Order: sequence, then structure tokens, then C-alpha cells
Amino acid sequence: MPARKTRRLLATETRGFHPRYLLSKVLMAPLPPYTGGRLRRYLLRLAGFSIGSGTVILGSPTIVGARPLHQHLVVGEDCYLGLGCFFDLADHIVIGDRTTLAPQVMLLTGTHEIGSGIARRGPLLTRPVTIGSGVWLGARSIVLPGVNIGDGAVVAAGAVATEDVAANSVVGGVPARLIRYLDEG
Repeated sequence: MPARKTRRLLATETRGFHPRYLLSKVLMAPLPPYTGGRLRRYLLRLAGFSIGSGTVILGSPTIVGARPLHQHLVVGEDCYLGLGCFFDLADHIVIGDRTTLAPQVMLLTGTHEIGSGIARRGPLLTRPVTIGSGVWLGARSIVLPGVNIGDGAVVAAGAVATEDVAANSVVGGVPARLIRYLDEG
């Protein structure tokens, strides 16, 4: 294989390689899932991620995306990230203060255009996701690219947020629909 082709192959295959994040994962691996939540925050901060004080992280989140990975995620203060959360950082994700992500929540910022009949997966499209302050995302809920979740909103377990969610509202279902509004207090 010619040297130029080899370099191109290596560049393509290592595009998702993030040494600081991988080191933090190695250091988090021995921690039992329900202990060391603040230590995980510290290790991810050392990897360059912006994670506010008081935030607790259970288990090791799955974080994938573009370089520089750590510049695409901002987590506010006093947040709670449950076991098995998944962050697709093809674009930016911003999470406000006092927000709870229950187990296995997925925040996705990348999708694809629909291509021709020869290959339906077209070019990559990225859109940021913003989660407001005081939000509760239920277990296994999914937030799709470009969606904004307003302050104080609740996304029910298993719901798929395909469009913006109003502040102080409860949504549920697939796709997520308004269930009711909540008091601001």
C-alpha cells in the first residue's frame, strides 16, 4: 500500500480518537457505577470537558463525536447524569444547571440527509442540542439534533423529542407530544 494511501487511511480511521477522553474512561472503569460520581466529573474536567461544580455522573457516559470532542459539551452546575447516558457530539450540546438525565438518555446532534435509492444515507447534518436549567429527561428518552428543551421541562421516559419542548411543560410519547404545563414555582 503506498505511503500516501496509508496516511489517508490512518487519518480516516483515527478521526474519532480522543486520547484525553480515553484516558479518563480508563481511570473511571474500575469505579462501581453508583460510586465515584464526583470523581468522574473531575476526570472528565481533566480531559478538558466543561462540567459545573456539584454535578454527579453515575457510570461512564458514552461520548462520541468530532474533534476537539471536549469543546462540544457543556454541563451546568448541580446536574445529575444517570447510568449509560449517550452524548453524540457531532455538534454542541449545552446542559443547564440542576438538570437531571435519567439512565440511558441519548442526546444526538448528528443525522443524515436522505440520499438517492442507491444509498439512502446521505451527507452528515449536524445541529446543536440545548437542554435548559431544571430539566428532567426520563429514562431512555432521546433528544434529536437541533432540539431545544426549555427550562423546567420534563421529557417522559422513553419519549423521543423531535422538536423544541416549551419551558415548564411535560411531553411524552414517540414522537413526544405535550401532555400538560407545570407551575413555574
